[in-house]
Amino acid sequence: MSHKRIPKRKAAIAAGSVVALGAAAILLPNANASQDGSSNGAAVAPKTLKATDASDLAAQLQQLLGQAFAGSYYDSGSQQLVVNVISGDNNVVVQAKKAGAKVREVKNSLAALKAGAQTLKAKATIPGTAWAIDPKTNKLAVTADSTVTGAKWDRLTSTVKSLGADMASVKKSSGTFKTLVSGGDAIFAQAEGGTVRCSLGFNVTASDGSPAFLTAGHCGVAAKQWSDSETGQPIATVDQATFPGDGDFSLVKYDDPNTQAASEVNVGNGQTVQITQAADATVGEQVFRMGSTTGLHDGQVTGLDATVNFQSETNPGGVDTVTGLIQTNVCAEAGDSGGSLFTQDGSAVGMTSGGSGDCTAGGETFFQPVTTALQATGATLGNGGAGAGDQGGSADPSASATDGTGAGDQAGGGDAVGGSADPSATATDGTGDQSGIGDQSGTGDQSGAGTGDQSGTGDQSGAGANDGSSLTQTR
Repeated sequence: MSHKRIPKRKAAIAAGSVVALGAAAILLPNANASQDGSSNGAAVAPKTLKATDASDLAAQLQQLLGQAFAGSYYDSGSQQLVVNVISGDNNVVVQAKKAGAKVREVKNSLAALKAGAQTLKAKATIPGTAWAIDPKTNKLAVTADSTVTGAKWDRLTSTVKSLGADMASVKKSSGTFKTLVSGGDAIFAQAEGGTVRCSLGFNVTASDGSPAFLTAGHCGVAAKQWSDSETGQPIATVDQATFPGDGDFSLVKYDDPNTQAASEVNVGNGQTVQITQAADATVGEQVFRMGSTTGLHDGQVTGLDATVNFQSETNPGGVDTVTGLIQTNVCAEAGDSGGSLFTQDGSAVGMTSGGSGDCTAGGETFFQPVTTALQATGATLGNGGAGAGDQGGSADPSASATDGTGAGDQAGGGDAVGGSADPSATATDGTGDQSGIGDQSGTGDQSGAGTGDQSGTGDQSGAGANDGSSLTQTR
């Protein structure tokens, strides 16, 4: 497979372009837009909605219903928004139904669930634990990894029990919660312990107008300067980094102010998905994750406002607590941290923070919300256009990426040079030199494409060999 070399100043890392995360992830065609089903605007039945529209409706209803709003989730099967309301107020039910939601009366208010989460924080902040509000069960979903045993397990379960059976449930995870290093288009840094590898999340524009990208906060804390190859010179410098605490995100500015950073995610096979907006996650919606270790995978959002207690990497016996995360059932492995979480219609949702399990057995994964990171850093999503070099338009999101563990010679950051992807192209299973990725006509070797041959990104040898059996930070 050939790799077309381009000048470094134009070799902008494509937003979240990670070596194809191999799982049977299919970017499906957009669902039909919101359909009211009535001529006067008063819905007699729940509306059919795209996930992004459901998220917008949920935000509106939260404001409209006030304390009666008890969470919501997206039913991907029926393409409807399900809204939880506190039992006893028929007027609230009527308002939610008129807005087009499917209404479910529940016992626990959001305020009560958040109070329960505060109790867990005060009494059960134990390394290897996590919790999030699950609107499908109207409970706090508490998870403990394999390290939570003996007195720690007893402490956790007694705290959960004290909240009441209707308020919280607890389950065990076979893996270990830790941060996952690498993802997106692979990025590298030199730190005291050696080479650090993370993944680029999304290209953005910093508040001062300079080109930058978002990645995981634990990556920005680990090292200041980042390169697009393992042995290359730094091309970007950390401007802001938050970890642990209220998030896991970094804003990293490109050193060359002329860098043209495309607002897109590289999904392998020379295909890219244009990123046009940032969106809040909705429980139940389908999301896609791109990471340099495992490639493209999909799954569903399972919880919001999650708290994760990572075992501290700098303080033995200590805990790094991160709040406000998105919980999903999308798999991830070591090296995927910082990588892109997005929707099939081009909405940026999150960056990989950590998780447990792997892409063979599955597991839980947590993501930093993009909207929160943008608000905190003052950045905006990238230019929204082709951006890097002479790339064409966006990829057809109906293109599919099938199961593969490929982090070998896939064109995620190497020869995946921009251009609009051939919608008939399919990213097939591969761990090495996948056919149809490197030199696809009109995709692989387009001259002037700016996300082209990022040295050390396309040919990432051994990228899939990282042990991802635990929740790890990508760095």
